[in-house]
Order: sequence, then C-alpha cells, then structure tokens
Amino acid sequence: MSSMPLRGGAIDLSALKPTPPPPPGASWVVEADDQSFESVLGLSMQHPLVLEFWSSRAPDPQFAATLTELANEAAGAYLLVRIDVDRAPTIAQALQIQSVPLVVGVLGGQLAPLFQGTTDKATAKGAIDQLLQVAATNGVSGKAQPVVDPNAAQAAGPDPRFDAADAALERGDFAAAVEEFDKLLEANPADSEAAAGRAQAALMVRLGGANPAEVKAKADADPADVDAQLAMADLELASGNVAPAFARIIEAIRLTVGDDRERARKRLLELFETVGASDPAVLKARRDLTSALF
Repeated sequence: MSSMPLRGGAIDLSALKPTPPPPPGASWVVEADDQSFESVLGLSMQHPLVLEFWSSRAPDPQFAATLTELANEAAGAYLLVRIDVDRAPTIAQALQIQSVPLVVGVLGGQLAPLFQGTTDKATAKGAIDQLLQVAATNGVSGKAQPVVDPNAAQAAGPDPRFDAADAALERGDFAAAVEEFDKLLEANPADSEAAAGRAQAALMVRLGGANPAEVKAKADADPADVDAQLAMADLELASGNVAPAFARIIEAIRLTVGDDRERARKRLLELFETVGASDPAVLKARRDLTSALF
C-alpha cells in the first residue's frame, strides 16, 4: 500500500487506493534457464523465490500443477521459478543436483533446500510457509509482480461482479463500496476478493474523519484504549507501516479482556484481509496473535 500524505492535520484520501485484484491471466510462475537464471536470482533481494527443478524427460504434471496452484494462491508472496535441468545443465552442475524434482527456497541470494521429490499440497505449503516466515523475520517482504498472459487477459475481460463496487470507489464513495461488497459477501461468504475489497473500503471510511495528531495523542496516552489503538493502527496501515499497525493491535489484545479484546481481534483479522493473507507481515502477525490469545 502506498504512503498517504497528511495535509494540515487531515488525511488526503485521494492517495489511498484499494489494492486491485490481479489482472486476468496473471500468474506468479516463470521459467528460467542457464541464460536467465542469474537475473531471476537477483529478484530474491526483493522477495522470496521458490525454485522447482524438474526434468522434461520425466515430468510430473500433477506435482507441477500443485506448485503452480500454491504460487498463484500466494498472489505475490513469492515467485515460483521452474527450471528444466535438461535444458539448464550449467545450473544443474553448479548446484550439484543429483535428482529431481527438487524444490529450493531463495532469500537474498541464499539457497535453502525445502524438499526433495514430490509431496502433497499441504506438506508443500507448510514448507513454503516456513520460508515466508524466515523472509518476514529478515525483512524480505516485497511483492513479486505477476506475469500476465495477454491472450488470457483479453479473453477474460473485467469481472462484472465488481462493477458497482468499482464505480463507487472511482467516485470516492467508500461507504457505498462497502455496501456493494457486503452484497457480494452475502451471496458468497467465501468470496476472498470481495472480502479484501470490503476491508480496504471500510478502512477508507474510517480514515475519512480522522485527525492524525488527535489520534496519535489518544493512542500514546493509553495503550489499553482499544478505540484509540485501532484508530492509530488504521493510520499506520494507510501510511505503509503494516507491521507496527499489527503489533499495536496485538498489544491491545494482550492488555484487554472481554468485548474490547474481541473487537481488537476482529479488527486485526479485517486488516489482514486489507493487506492480503499471504503477506509475510500477516503470517508473522498471525503467530503473534496466537501467542497473545493463548
């Protein structure tokens, strides 16, 4: 989320835009070979990479599909890089790869084996989630950019479900956008895109009447004042300070009980939707939330 400028103690909402859904045909999977590997590896300074070493002589389409599904569900938390060792012999020799499939994580140019051979989706996800947790701890929290198939994007076109909500967002009527997203969620409570859109629109509604100086003063005065901490967390999130916003609410959860604690917990989960469930900061905050609750 981009930083939101403050003018004269008021918030300029025009700079705060909801995170758009990925374009049709988007994927977070790329192919690499001997020529492109080094440049792709450099991306690990910005965000995690997951390397899938495989062989075109003995492919496993089901396992490849599983890793692709995980990468696309993560929506930019990492980039899946597929490397056919038969077409990239220099890489295979340099890394002394003896057998495939082999899945390796990369953070800051450093390789860390995740697992050898095929495995089920849950096990693969668990291994990759551990990589993302390490990435969050070490500050590697950038987002991978999607690769878009122009033909698929043109064929898919815009999703008409969001026409009314998008129109409300375009004219700056965030309350109306919340209502439109609520309609979508009433029809399908499992609609993750609608849930994320609603969370972002609701954040902008709350920010509309906020005075940053007053909010900060109240939050500083009483760490257990849930309303003040939630308002300050909104400001921090809107300014791009995601981790401090989460930490602030988790501390409020630790200090409170009953209805106040439950309100803070629900708001934290809503902010998770705003940022995206696969974001490394969200993964870390979920662990911290569990610790605070139990």
